[in-house]
Amino acid sequence: MYLNSLKPAEGSVKARKRIGRGTGSGRGGTSTRGHKGAKSRSGYSQKSGFEGGQMPLQRRVPKFGFKNFNRVEYKGINLDVLESLAADTNEKVFNFDFFKAHGLVSKNDKVKILGRGEITKAVEVHAHAFSQTAISSIEKAGGKTVAL
Repeated sequence: MYLNSLKPAEGSVKARKRIGRGTGSGRGGTSTRGHKGAKSRSGYSQKSGFEGGQMPLQRRVPKFGFKNFNRVEYKGINLDVLESLAADTNEKVFNFDFFKAHGLVSKNDKVKILGRGEITKAVEVHAHAFSQTAISSIEKAGGKTVAL
């Protein structure tokens, strides 16, 4: 086998449609655009969402509610996750860097500790926010919560 003997697989390469090259080509005249109408004109581009004058979907569907642009998104970490991490790593202090190192959060996330599960070890937890049940469970186990 040589480079000069290579050929593409049978049927994989097709000749492109040459439009506007005379009536004998079968694609002359209107050049596959049909007669009249906006789509046959040069420079035509359809607006996205345009439905030919019919009321477009994004205007037909009713709108409701609103998006609060001041909303603060938190990444929730539950107590059962902290408990398993404490058992696996024997760590006493959980801070943002620890959570990031273990793949629980990304660098721009804010962390909220949530109250699902039990915690038995006395640990110090640093986070941006805590739920009331999480604070009571951590302090009942002899731990400490620090808000960032």
